[in-house]
Amino acid sequence: MNHRGVEFTVVKTAIPGIWQWQFRIGDQIKIGKTETKIDLLAIRRVQLRIDRELKARAHKTA
Repeated sequence: MNHRGVEFTVVKTAIPGIWQWQFRIGDQIKIGKTETKIDLLAIRRVQLRIDRELKARAHKTA
């Protein structure tokens, strides 16, 4: 999937309700897990995390 030019993945784990996500911005790879039964909510949480990372990077370069 793609959000604001950042490729990311969200996959269901063997544990019900746990989703693993991963994305890369530049050289930095971020990996984590989120807990929800709704797949779209898991995706939205990763998109929000990407937004925070992009905002933090913009502040560092400004």
